Amino acid sequence: MILKSLSLLNYKNFDSKSFTFNDKINCIVGNNGIGKTNVLDAIYHLSFGKSYFNPVATQNIRHHEDFFVINGDYEKDEKNEKIVVSLKRGQKKVIKRNAKIYEKFSDHIGFLPLVIISPADRDLIIEGSTTRRKFIDSVISQSDKTYLSHLINYNKILAQRNALLKYFALNHTFNNDTLEVYNNQLTDYGTAIFEKRDAFLKTFIPIFKARYEAISSGNESVDLVYHSDLFDGKLNTLLQNTINKDKALQYTSVGIHKDDLHFNIEGHPIKKFGSQGQQKSFLIALKLAQFDFIKTQSGVNPILLLDDIFDKLDEQRVAQIIKLVDDENFGQLFISDTHAERTEAAVKQVHQSYEIFKL
Repeated sequence: MILKSLSLLNYKNFDSKSFTFNDKINCIVGNNGIGKTNVLDAIYHLSFGKSYFNPVATQNIRHHEDFFVINGDYEKDEKNEKIVVSLKRGQKKVIKRNAKIYEKFSDHIGFLPLVIISPADRDLIIEGSTTRRKFIDSVISQSDKTYLSHLINYNKILAQRNALLKYFALNHTFNNDTLEVYNNQLTDYGTAIFEKRDAFLKTFIPIFKARYEAISSGNESVDLVYHSDLFDGKLNTLLQNTINKDKALQYTSVGIHKDDLHFNIEGHPIKKFGSQGQQKSFLIALKLAQFDFIKTQSGVNPILLLDDIFDKLDEQRVAQIIKLVDDENFGQLFISDTHAERTEAAVKQVHQSYEIFKL
């Protein structure tokens, strides 16, 4: 799968900009604030229908404009595919594939597999469990439509159960039969999600460890540890046992929406005990393992975006990463950096064609 060309209209800091890309390596270089990351985010937008960096959709529209349009021309399975993402203020976002509008955005997820590695990934380490759950969900969802559907349904029912708990509190009432309906639905979807996450991580963790070992030259041992309430019992039982707590809190206190993934180095949390270089290596290994997993599941080489990859990594680790992508297992690669000479020196070590775009 190759992104052949990209055009932007009123997207972030660009009024109008077009690119024709190399099939292998594309380097977007320029000073800070000039829009390098915005180009990568536009490519991400075409795969996921949203920005990686800014969840408020309208804030991706250029200042003083009413809309944005992102246009991507792809070659996939020997076919030409045209994807357009557009948004007009006051209206719903539109995603089109070959001029046909998607009725549900979720139908598009996974069609253009993509992995991004960015300094913003540090949120996976420093933020709460929501960020890490989203990571797990995004990896699985790119190759499993049923999982994504279960997740959407679970979150919908969870919101309804929480609204019911608030209603009980406000009206000093309680109806266990109504609550039981939500409990049963949460249990069905939640159990399926838990089993899929557990199975995924059993496959994913060894891939991740191998990637980290390659980047760090085997100098440190790392691990991912999955935590879930469902290791303690069936969800329906857990929901029944915590009903008094839930009534007091006015929200659902147990379930797969509380799952977490602990990041460890040498048996300790990497958030507290890992250096900046180790943390960045950890995150890169995580994302390269994501690449490997998605490729295996989909049979397609995901597009790989490396945003500011050279930041906070020593030369040896950068060399290891460049070496990792110097084979046919990787498809199309996009790199952003502030130093054109540094980027060119790095990609020259790779025996692949490349293009440098100076913004």
